[in-house]
Amino acid sequence: MSSPRDIGEARNWTRILNRYREPDSARSMIELAITFVPLALLWAAMWAAVHFVGYWLALLIAIPAAGFLVRLFMIQHDCGHGAFFSHKLLNDWTGRIIGVLTMTPYDFWRRTHSMHHATHGNLDRRGIGDIDTLTVREYLGLSRFDRIKYRLYRHPLVMFGIGPAYLFVLQHRLPVGMMRSGWVPWISTQATNAAIALIAGTLIWFIGLKAFLLVHMPIILIAASLGVWLFYIQHQFEETSWHDGEQWDLHDAALHGSSHYDLPPVLRWFTANIGIHHVHHLCSRIPYYRLPRVLRDHPELGDIGRLTLLDSLRCVRLTLWDEDNRRLVSFRQATSGAAA
Repeated sequence: MSSPRDIGEARNWTRILNRYREPDSARSMIELAITFVPLALLWAAMWAAVHFVGYWLALLIAIPAAGFLVRLFMIQHDCGHGAFFSHKLLNDWTGRIIGVLTMTPYDFWRRTHSMHHATHGNLDRRGIGDIDTLTVREYLGLSRFDRIKYRLYRHPLVMFGIGPAYLFVLQHRLPVGMMRSGWVPWISTQATNAAIALIAGTLIWFIGLKAFLLVHMPIILIAASLGVWLFYIQHQFEETSWHDGEQWDLHDAALHGSSHYDLPPVLRWFTANIGIHHVHHLCSRIPYYRLPRVLRDHPELGDIGRLTLLDSLRCVRLTLWDEDNRRLVSFRQATSGAAA
């Protein structure tokens, strides 16, 4: 098969990829078990370390525990796309239960995430489910104060530290961005909040508030930062694709506006192959455990938007969309005229 650019529009790939969509229920149950059980065991191990060894060991255990929590979120993500099980109710209730553990209201998140899939790369429809990204012209037209605010927002310490903590611990407690979108976002967030309070209250009753916070908060905070990093890298890379409403195409934005984050095997496992993000955007109903097979069967897809771990570190400086050169650039490039 020739390369995707040679066979016509990216939408042709959606028809090719449809045959990978059907989930395997037994495989999905195994994936769920090998993710949740180790997470629970590591949580218990952290509590034991706090009491019997020392907090330094608990913090070390928090790292793999956060990795399993990220993987659990990716299962919730597949449920939201109807890709984890064949039955909608099973997908939805699995996603809702996991959403309590990930502190992410499932039905509310699913709505905002579907908007992200429907509008990603469209300059006229930015704002929901995306990393806020200004164009060079928009940034240069801001007041000094507004430029400082945007620079703070895009600073790595805020983007990958303070921001994720705020998002998962505080912002998800209300349907921010969908406050007037009916009762479903409110029911989703408040039911999730109630379930979180019940589970947290029960654990605090047995082990105490201090032990609960010492164990659970590092896992949540590390996992939140990892999750935001992954979401950032999936779309914020130099050769990504953005267009205005007239030129924007859903399938082209999926294929060329989403990266292939080619991680080492262990990290691919913990992130549930979410790095194969261009394929996911082309056909979001493909279960994550089938995505590697897509690349094996169609290796030409592997080079599109490919980023290595080292490549991804350089993407942190990319903060503005240069409409003239059609690429992401840094603040320095934009203000020095290099982007023009």
